[in-house]
Amino acid sequence: MTNDDVLDEFRAAGALREGHFVLSSGLHSPIFLQKNLVFMRPQRCERLCKALAEKIIATVGQPDVAVSPAVGGIIPGYETARWLNVASIYVEREGGSFKFRRGFHLEPGQKVVMVEDIVTTGLSSRECIAAIQEAGGEVIAAACIVDRSGGKVDVGVPLVSLCSLEVPAYPADALPPELAAIPIEDPGSRRLRG
Repeated sequence: MTNDDVLDEFRAAGALREGHFVLSSGLHSPIFLQKNLVFMRPQRCERLCKALAEKIIATVGQPDVAVSPAVGGIIPGYETARWLNVASIYVEREGGSFKFRRGFHLEPGQKVVMVEDIVTTGLSSRECIAAIQEAGGEVIAAACIVDRSGGKVDVGVPLVSLCSLEVPAYPADALPPELAAIPIEDPGSRRLRG
Protein backbone atom coordinates (compact mmCIF):
# COMPACT_ATOMS: atom_id res chain seq x y z
CA MET A 1 0.00 0.00 0.00
CA THR A 2 1.44 3.37 -1.02
CA ASN A 3 1.20 6.77 0.67
CA ASP A 4 -1.39 7.72 -1.94
CA ASP A 5 -3.43 4.59 -1.19
CA VAL A 6 -3.48 5.46 2.51
CA LEU A 7 -4.42 9.08 1.83
CA ASP A 8 -7.16 7.89 -0.54
CA GLU A 9 -8.64 5.93 2.37
CA PHE A 10 -8.58 9.07 4.52
CA ARG A 11 -10.10 11.17 1.71
CA ALA A 12 -12.83 8.60 1.06
CA ALA A 13 -13.74 8.71 4.75
CA GLY A 14 -13.78 12.52 4.84
CA ALA A 15 -10.93 12.28 7.31
CA LEU A 16 -8.32 14.48 5.62
CA ARG A 17 -9.23 17.91 6.96
CA GLU A 18 -7.82 21.37 6.38
CA GLY A 19 -8.06 24.32 8.77
CA HIS A 20 -6.29 25.22 12.02
CA PHE A 21 -5.99 22.32 14.43
CA VAL A 22 -4.35 21.78 17.79
CA LEU A 23 -2.95 18.26 17.72
CA SER A 24 -2.67 15.91 20.71
CA SER A 25 0.98 16.95 20.85
CA GLY A 26 -0.08 20.57 21.45
CA LEU A 27 1.35 21.62 18.09
CA HIS A 28 -0.78 23.50 15.58
CA SER A 29 -1.26 22.26 12.03
CA PRO A 30 -3.19 23.20 8.89
CA ILE A 31 -3.90 19.50 8.25
CA PHE A 32 -5.71 17.06 10.53
CA LEU A 33 -6.16 13.37 9.93
CA GLN A 34 -9.41 12.39 11.68
CA LYS A 35 -8.53 8.73 11.96
CA ASN A 36 -11.75 7.85 13.78
CA LEU A 37 -13.67 8.43 10.55
CA VAL A 38 -11.33 5.92 8.92
CA PHE A 39 -11.48 3.36 11.72
CA MET A 40 -15.28 3.44 12.02
CA ARG A 41 -15.52 1.39 8.84
CA PRO A 42 -14.21 -2.12 9.55
CA GLN A 43 -13.37 -2.83 5.91
CA ARG A 44 -11.27 0.32 5.61
CA CYS A 45 -9.53 -0.33 8.93
CA GLU A 46 -8.90 -3.91 7.84
CA ARG A 47 -7.23 -2.85 4.58
CA LEU A 48 -4.91 -0.43 6.34
CA CYS A 49 -4.02 -2.66 9.27
CA LYS A 50 -3.50 -5.75 7.13
CA ALA A 51 -1.03 -3.77 5.03
CA LEU A 52 0.66 -2.48 8.20
CA ALA A 53 0.96 -6.02 9.60
CA GLU A 54 2.52 -7.21 6.35
CA LYS A 55 5.00 -4.33 6.45
CA ILE A 56 5.88 -5.05 10.09
CA ILE A 57 6.66 -8.69 9.31
CA ALA A 58 8.67 -7.75 6.22
CA THR A 59 10.64 -5.12 8.15
CA VAL A 60 11.31 -6.60 11.61
CA GLY A 61 9.84 -10.09 11.63
CA GLN A 62 7.07 -11.63 13.70
CA PRO A 63 6.31 -10.13 17.12
CA ASP A 64 4.79 -12.06 20.02
CA VAL A 65 2.31 -9.35 20.99
CA ALA A 66 1.07 -5.92 19.92
CA VAL A 67 0.77 -3.14 22.50
CA SER A 68 -0.96 0.16 21.84
CA PRO A 69 -1.46 3.38 23.76
CA ALA A 70 -5.06 4.14 24.72
CA VAL A 71 -7.17 5.69 23.35
CA GLY A 72 -6.17 6.31 19.74
CA GLY A 73 -4.06 3.22 19.27
CA ILE A 74 -6.57 0.64 20.48
CA ILE A 75 -8.47 0.06 17.22
CA PRO A 76 -5.47 -0.05 14.85
CA GLY A 77 -3.53 -2.03 17.43
CA TYR A 78 -6.27 -4.64 17.66
CA GLU A 79 -6.77 -4.94 13.92
CA THR A 80 -3.04 -5.06 13.19
CA ALA A 81 -2.62 -7.73 15.88
CA ARG A 82 -5.38 -9.73 14.22
CA TRP A 83 -3.39 -9.82 10.98
CA LEU A 84 -0.18 -10.58 12.88
CA ASN A 85 -2.04 -13.40 14.66
CA VAL A 86 -0.90 -12.15 18.08
CA ALA A 87 -2.59 -10.80 21.19
CA SER A 88 -3.50 -7.12 21.32
CA ILE A 89 -3.17 -5.30 24.62
CA TYR A 90 -2.91 -1.66 25.55
CA VAL A 91 -1.59 0.75 28.12
CA GLU A 92 -3.58 3.55 29.71
CA ARG A 93 -2.60 6.76 31.42
CA GLU A 94 -2.62 6.53 35.17
CA GLY A 95 -1.11 9.33 37.20
CA GLY A 96 0.19 10.93 34.00
CA SER A 97 2.09 7.93 32.64
CA PHE A 98 1.22 4.79 30.72
CA LYS A 99 0.57 1.65 32.73
CA PHE A 100 -0.67 -1.84 31.99
CA ARG A 101 -4.08 -2.27 33.62
CA ARG A 102 -7.14 -4.52 33.28
CA GLY A 103 -5.04 -7.62 33.81
CA PHE A 104 -2.80 -6.93 30.81
CA HIS A 105 0.84 -7.86 31.27
CA LEU A 106 3.88 -8.99 29.34
CA GLU A 107 6.09 -12.00 29.84
CA PRO A 108 9.77 -11.10 30.25
CA GLY A 109 11.49 -10.92 26.88
CA GLN A 110 8.32 -11.02 24.78
CA LYS A 111 8.91 -9.45 21.38
CA VAL A 112 6.56 -6.49 21.14
CA VAL A 113 5.46 -4.24 18.32
CA MET A 114 4.01 -0.99 19.61
CA VAL A 115 1.14 0.02 17.30
CA GLU A 116 -0.08 3.62 17.06
CA ASP A 117 -2.54 5.38 14.84
CA ILE A 118 -0.72 8.57 13.87
CA VAL A 119 2.72 9.74 14.99
CA THR A 120 3.63 13.43 14.99
CA THR A 121 6.25 14.10 17.67
CA GLY A 122 6.51 10.51 18.88
CA LEU A 123 5.82 11.44 22.51
CA SER A 124 3.00 8.93 23.06
CA SER A 125 5.02 6.28 21.25
CA ARG A 126 8.09 6.86 23.42
CA GLU A 127 5.97 6.84 26.57
CA CYS A 128 4.27 3.61 25.50
CA ILE A 129 7.62 2.03 24.62
CA ALA A 130 8.97 2.99 28.05
CA ALA A 131 5.99 1.28 29.73
CA ILE A 132 6.55 -1.85 27.62
CA GLN A 133 10.23 -1.96 28.50
CA GLU A 134 9.49 -1.36 32.17
CA ALA A 135 7.14 -4.36 32.03
CA GLY A 136 9.90 -6.56 30.59
CA GLY A 137 8.96 -6.51 26.92
CA GLU A 138 11.48 -6.28 24.10
CA VAL A 139 10.22 -3.65 21.65
CA ILE A 140 11.28 -4.76 18.19
CA ALA A 141 9.53 -1.86 16.45
CA ALA A 142 6.94 0.85 16.66
CA ALA A 143 4.36 0.95 13.91
CA CYS A 144 1.77 3.46 12.78
CA ILE A 145 -0.69 4.06 10.01
CA VAL A 146 0.64 7.59 9.37
CA ASP A 147 3.95 9.19 10.33
CA ARG A 148 3.29 12.94 10.10
CA SER A 149 6.98 13.74 10.59
CA GLY A 150 8.02 12.48 7.17
CA GLY A 151 10.36 9.95 8.77
CA LYS A 152 12.11 12.48 11.00
CA VAL A 153 10.69 11.42 14.37
CA ASP A 154 12.84 9.24 16.62
CA VAL A 155 10.91 6.92 18.92
CA GLY A 156 13.98 4.98 20.04
CA VAL A 157 13.21 1.85 18.01
CA PRO A 158 12.61 1.28 14.29
CA LEU A 159 9.39 2.99 13.16
CA VAL A 160 7.36 1.13 10.55
CA SER A 161 4.81 3.44 8.97
CA LEU A 162 2.26 2.65 6.32
CA CYS A 163 2.29 6.27 5.16
CA SER A 164 4.94 8.91 5.74
CA LEU A 165 4.05 12.57 5.26
CA GLU A 166 5.78 15.76 6.13
CA VAL A 167 2.90 17.80 7.50
CA PRO A 168 3.77 21.17 9.00
CA ALA A 169 3.21 21.52 12.73
CA TYR A 170 4.03 24.61 14.77
CA PRO A 171 4.29 25.60 18.42
CA ALA A 172 1.57 28.06 19.47
CA ASP A 173 4.07 30.91 19.67
CA ALA A 174 5.44 30.35 16.15
CA LEU A 175 2.34 30.19 13.95
CA PRO A 176 2.56 31.48 10.40
CA PRO A 177 0.16 34.43 9.95
CA GLU A 178 -2.11 32.55 7.53
CA LEU A 179 -2.63 29.77 10.09
CA ALA A 180 -3.06 32.18 13.00
CA ALA A 181 -5.90 33.88 11.09
CA ILE A 182 -8.00 30.68 11.04
CA PRO A 183 -10.16 29.77 14.06
CA ILE A 184 -8.68 26.91 16.10
CA GLU A 185 -10.20 23.44 16.37
CA ASP A 186 -8.93 21.09 19.10
CA PRO A 187 -9.79 17.54 18.01
CA GLY A 188 -6.88 15.81 19.81
CA SER A 189 -7.44 13.29 22.59
CA ARG A 190 -4.47 13.79 24.91
CA ARG A 191 -6.16 16.58 26.84
CA LEU A 192 -9.30 14.52 27.42
CA ARG A 193 -9.67 13.50 31.01
CA GLY A 194 -12.22 11.03 32.27
